[in-house]
Amino acid sequence: MATSDAAQGLSESWATLWESIADAQPDHTAVVIGDATMRWRDLDDTASRLATVLTERGVGVDTKVAQLMYNCPEYLETVFAAFRLRATPVNLNYRYRGPEIAHVLRDAEVDAVVFHGSLADRLEDALGELGRRPALLQVDDDGTPLLEGAAWLRDAVDAARPAPRIERSGDDMLLLYTGGTTGLPKGVMWPHVQLFGALAFTGYLSLGLEVPTTSQGVGEVAAHLNAEGRSPVNLCAPPLMHGTALFLAIGAFVLGGTVVLLGERRFDPAELIRLIEQHGVTQLSIVGDAFARPLVAALDSERGGDVSSLQRITSTGATLSTELKVALQRHAPKAVILDLIGASEGGPFAISMTMPGTPPPPTAVFTAPPNAVVLDDETGLPAERGSGVVGMLAVTGPMPKGYYGDPDRSAATFRVVDGVRYTVPGDYASIDADGTVHLLGRGSVCINTGGEKVYPEEVEVAARSHPAVVDCNAVGVPDERFGEAVVLVASRAAGDDASAASDDDVIAHVRERIATYKAPKRIVWVDAVYRSPSGKADYRWAREAAALAAEAPPV
Repeated sequence: MATSDAAQGLSESWATLWESIADAQPDHTAVVIGDATMRWRDLDDTASRLATVLTERGVGVDTKVAQLMYNCPEYLETVFAAFRLRATPVNLNYRYRGPEIAHVLRDAEVDAVVFHGSLADRLEDALGELGRRPALLQVDDDGTPLLEGAAWLRDAVDAARPAPRIERSGDDMLLLYTGGTTGLPKGVMWPHVQLFGALAFTGYLSLGLEVPTTSQGVGEVAAHLNAEGRSPVNLCAPPLMHGTALFLAIGAFVLGGTVVLLGERRFDPAELIRLIEQHGVTQLSIVGDAFARPLVAALDSERGGDVSSLQRITSTGATLSTELKVALQRHAPKAVILDLIGASEGGPFAISMTMPGTPPPPTAVFTAPPNAVVLDDETGLPAERGSGVVGMLAVTGPMPKGYYGDPDRSAATFRVVDGVRYTVPGDYASIDADGTVHLLGRGSVCINTGGEKVYPEEVEVAARSHPAVVDCNAVGVPDERFGEAVVLVASRAAGDDASAASDDDVIAHVRERIATYKAPKRIVWVDAVYRSPSGKADYRWAREAAALAAEAPPV
């Protein structure tokens, strides 16, 4: 990827870059979270004091600081403070229970945890399993009493002096834990210099700018873009504990932009619309149909809303259907719609771009960027485009160092082929001669039925095109004859017509669109398909739902 070498000219910690931005535009709004706003001078000052608090608790170079919080100012303040100390932030999913939290704390060797009081009971359960107590800083969000051994974060920060600025390195680390929807969460190690190459360079390129070569230059460019009115106002619908939100915040900051985040703890399209209107949001980031469908429904309702300020809508992590792209175009006619295949491990691996006033391509039809290939399972080498070979999608360019504490998985995902390093998260696809990508899905959730491979993504895309299906996951369940049978776990759309549609109707609809053996053998209807707060599918949940339905006696 051409961006890699150019971006390596600036190898610096994100803390140093953020300090430069704070110096260059101290009164500019850095972050909006619901009804709370933070100027750069306030974010810088609070993070500096919090760095002192963390230092007093043993946090330093290469130590790990976990955030177990909903969206709040303290989340970004903690990330900034950890970066300042050359420590490593660790994201914790606020939906996790004690054992899952304990796994991440143990796996990441966490030294300090900043947490919301409303989540204290789960953290206490985790600490019991962990067998030790890291330094604890509690954020009061609901009046929960102070956890044993913890200190109130705000009291500690108010009493602290600002930490001095120090020399840092572009090799400092951000540790991003994956969602664990197909296995235990894994810590992806992103050196700051690689993350700058993956995110910031793309932002500069899109504006026709050269990449700054000094941290001071980053601040100057940010202030210049802001003064010219060219900086983005980026609303990210997924929560901060998901990598997408934090990465997009990092990318927007270096362009002098403002990051807008939802304050509610459940996705509320009305809040999203209100924030777009209130702050003149120019860029919206969502995760597929899980966010787009309720958003479009809210915009189409009597209450409606004005989202015409949007210039770009980006979706990654889940399928964004053609019908919803068309609906979004009605409400945001000036917006470019970018549908990306990405991962915590890097990317993008494939792109679908819809320009204003043009019809979107069919659902799940993507184009490969120049640095994307598929690796042939048999040879391990990149396949020629147009050869019809199905293999794992891979890209070159800026990428993580590997998985924390797991050299075997690191070697499997971050592969060196003929001297070139690729990131290979496990999505199977083929690439046509013209660059068209045929995405099949993650190999770890591939269904083997009668010796044939079925990838959930293609079944789900076909099923969601039926008007009765609002959302679905395709999974394999044990089958005496075929080894595994394809089962669709689905939720119905509203309306009499949808409720009247039979299982046979939906299965026949799928068979008209993909090979018969790929169609579901049966459908399990649920009130709602469970997804992570980021909108990603949880195939473990879907398999459990299918198994429970199979055990239930007939009605």
